[in-house]
Amino acid sequence: MTKEEYVKRMNEEHDWAPGWDAIEGEFGRLYPGQEPKHYATNMVSRAMFGGDEYLDGCSIYENAKGYYHLVTFGMSELYTDEEAFGGEYSRWGYEMTIKLKEDKAEDCLWAIDMLSNLARYTYKSERFFDPEQFVQGNGSSLHIGTESLITALITVDDTTAQAQNTVHGKLGFIQFVGITQAELNAIKEDRSNLAKLIELMKQDNPELITDMKRTKSYL
Repeated sequence: MTKEEYVKRMNEEHDWAPGWDAIEGEFGRLYPGQEPKHYATNMVSRAMFGGDEYLDGCSIYENAKGYYHLVTFGMSELYTDEEAFGGEYSRWGYEMTIKLKEDKAEDCLWAIDMLSNLARYTYKSERFFDPEQFVQGNGSSLHIGTESLITALITVDDTTAQAQNTVHGKLGFIQFVGITQAELNAIKEDRSNLAKLIELMKQDNPELITDMKRTKSYL
């Protein structure tokens, strides 16, 4: 698409959201025919209107393998912006994902809050995430108010969602994976343990699904 074609469509279709379409297109490939549960951020709470929410929403897809696949909307350029056309990266260059072993989609809502906090951190600090990083918690369960040994996160390229080349630039999908405090401590002691942990986890869990009931530590 040329810039002229982009501007023409932008002016003719005021509801066109090419970045949003790119996200839904990739997840439509993964989950053909499925209508996800979408949780939109309250409009007045969004940062563009002076609020403190930097995501427009999050969709939850149900995977036949027994987990839920969450994806954010708001880390990349969702809507038309002539200045964003043809960029190297679509805003931050990625959307966030997590794969959760939960009984039903509604049980994943805590993770939407967590991803919203991570988005807020990126926008306010201007520090973005790359694959193979860790996110330290406060030593307690990621799911506030529940007991779990999963207290921190690592990042990887999403194990199934593929990066897209959009009209606004590259769009990747960074998957956040829950880890135990023991695993986090091992990574902090030796950064090379992060790659080792991913390799060990994938032997049992190739899609790196976060199971808040996991008690085994791989490091």
